[in-house]
Amino acid sequence: MGFFPIFISLLAAVTIAFAFAAQTLRVLGLPFAFQRRRTSREKRILLLDRTAKEQERYEKAHNQDKDDEDDWQKIESSVVGSAANGTKADPDWHGFVGFLHPFCNAGGGGERVLWAAIRATQKRWPEAICVVYTGDNMDKDIILQRVKDRFNIHLHPPRVHFLYLTTRYYVLSTTYTRFTLLGQSLGSLIMAYDAFTLLVPDIFIDTMGYAFSLGLCSILFPEVPTAAYVHYPTISTDMINSLNPGGQGVNAGSGSGLRGMVKREYWTLFAKLYCRVGSTVDVIMTNSTWTQAHIKKLWSPYRNHRGQTTDHDIDIVFPPVAVEELEEAVQITEASEQKRGPYMLYIGQFRPEKNHPLILEAFSTFMKNRPSLPTWRNEKPRLVLIGSVRDSHDQRRVYKLRLLARELNVADSVEFVCDATWPQMLDWMRRASVGVNGMWNEHFGIGVVEYQAAGLISVVNNSGGPKLDIVVDIDGKPTGFHASTADEYAQGFLKALSLPPDETLAMRHRARKSSQRFTDGGFAEKWVENMNRLVQLQTSRANR
Repeated sequence: MGFFPIFISLLAAVTIAFAFAAQTLRVLGLPFAFQRRRTSREKRILLLDRTAKEQERYEKAHNQDKDDEDDWQKIESSVVGSAANGTKADPDWHGFVGFLHPFCNAGGGGERVLWAAIRATQKRWPEAICVVYTGDNMDKDIILQRVKDRFNIHLHPPRVHFLYLTTRYYVLSTTYTRFTLLGQSLGSLIMAYDAFTLLVPDIFIDTMGYAFSLGLCSILFPEVPTAAYVHYPTISTDMINSLNPGGQGVNAGSGSGLRGMVKREYWTLFAKLYCRVGSTVDVIMTNSTWTQAHIKKLWSPYRNHRGQTTDHDIDIVFPPVAVEELEEAVQITEASEQKRGPYMLYIGQFRPEKNHPLILEAFSTFMKNRPSLPTWRNEKPRLVLIGSVRDSHDQRRVYKLRLLARELNVADSVEFVCDATWPQMLDWMRRASVGVNGMWNEHFGIGVVEYQAAGLISVVNNSGGPKLDIVVDIDGKPTGFHASTADEYAQGFLKALSLPPDETLAMRHRARKSSQRFTDGGFAEKWVENMNRLVQLQTSRANR
């Protein structure tokens, strides 16, 4: 018997064992669950005491009434709905909401979702306490200050607490040289166990994509409602199909040969595990049409079998974008056009999937072949790469990108802005003309919406959220351009920078109109609607 049949047999056995382990784990986990509930009561008392003391200090420091602390308007009670027993859901619900987000200080679009979700929760349920399970062992004031600087989101500090995980190592991709997806997913079980040893919340929400942690919660603590905000599926049919010749993405075309066959079977079996775990989640939110379609395809058959499907199952909740603030801060007028240059702006974390090398190659092609651009008074085009640098791996990526820019002879026309503050980003969005996105199957694309709100003409990948939800025709006319290859991007840059002034201004206005579908207020309303379902479930289960 060869290696391949043995490997597949072993993997299938692991899959079957995992699939039927829930009841065993529930029984074996009873002593742990009982102990965690008792310990959590003690932890709650400590957190409540800390909250009261911080609230007292906060009020003294601000010397103002609670209603004046923030000019955020409350979400209307019309979205509150009814509780399971037919009565109105309690607006004064004061439970603990646990958010699993081990990289909460990363500064990306996923983090903006987290902080906007906490802000919406605080405004709707001001007595609730939001707890973030994170591996970023930093002082609370430092984290919340960065939230203000990076996202301009102001939270009520006394009712936000951070519980620090010591097991984040187990969900890092670098921890596993082989079978990374399975390793990270099993590692998330260890991390979730770590979280529950710190505090068992009343509601448990994963905002980073660790679905297995929600499955563990549903097994050990069935009374705790769970929710997933899915930025992208851990595994998808697109991902499996990318192994085929001509596929796209990090693993494009790697499905040939023995190793490719093993990977394909491994991913297929892992997808079945992922689907089973997804069937246990109470409330599911996805960030885009693309993500919703994939999660429905993966999870709905299993959820139907378990009777989990509801009228609101797998809801689209578009991520929050600072559209209103950008509209106020960035003008789109004939006068403001004089302040813009032929600058191309790429806002995105320095991660491999963002495909910065493709954009550098496209920019190099554009610079070699571009004709004169009289509209821009012969100003020299520039490519500006803005992104957060999370760790040493990101630092190495930036270093390699700088080297690539030199190899492509465009280093003098490329600028790197690492860990930019919100004012810095605003300044560049006022000055730039084009917004760029290079990621294949970007699940949504908050940066692209920011481009549109600032009036930038987008040149984005012809896939995922940017294609399906964001850079779409408005009033029957385009708001930007789609591309897949370096040559297509270069052509997109040329088209965007060669438009006549009147059409440039008209497209900027259409782009802004498009962005108005993705406001902070729209996100807050949808978040509260789904959060209310969780509060209803928690109240109902607690009263059993």
